[in-house]
Amino acid sequence: MELVSTAVLAALLLGCGVTLVGEERLRRPTIPWFAIAITSLAVVGLVVQHAWAGATTALDADPSRAGWWRHGTATFLQNGGAAGTVFNLVTLAAFAALAEWAWGTLTAAALFVAGIVVPAGVGALLAVGPADDPRGWMGSSGATLFLAGTLGGALLVRGPRGMAVLALVVAAVAWFVLGNAHGLVACYGTILGGLVEGARVRRAITRRRRRPSSAGPAASPRPRRS
Repeated sequence: MELVSTAVLAALLLGCGVTLVGEERLRRPTIPWFAIAITSLAVVGLVVQHAWAGATTALDADPSRAGWWRHGTATFLQNGGAAGTVFNLVTLAAFAALAEWAWGTLTAAALFVAGIVVPAGVGALLAVGPADDPRGWMGSSGATLFLAGTLGGALLVRGPRGMAVLALVVAAVAWFVLGNAHGLVACYGTILGGLVEGARVRRAITRRRRRPSSAGPAASPRPRRS
């Protein structure tokens, strides 16, 4: 059920991302440099993992080992076999590209980093997440679904909201009922994405209110001559 719930959640969030970006933008996409870079790093990590026997021990996020940087390096290792690795790389490329087109390069990169830092930080504080599960000590799927969740969160703010609401419900069920941590990180991403999009909407409204009218001030009528 974990694989099924993850696949359903990814499909719904993919729909959210496509809706958010819009068909017109997808017909004429710009080159997603961030998506290319982050997927390339994941491929490099995969090569290192298979070429170096000690890569997992040295780079995973095992909480019993020291190293604050482990959560970052562990993101670029894979542990789901051939099928899981292909799924992780494909979804990483797809969601990174959608996020870049929706948020912009710098914001998408920041949200991806948040997808590494936030779950690890919250998990350490509240003792939730896969801290005791070796399957959660490496892999790109967590950061990917966090990033995907930000697209759903933005769609909740911007609308239409139907698919985003359904994705959030599936994420909550995946975590609370099935114990699938992918649902948890998707919920985190949805919350952060909603906050970021809400801030963007407020800034846009403020700018419109401060912008002077293009027509300029109305001219006062000339006095009639007697």
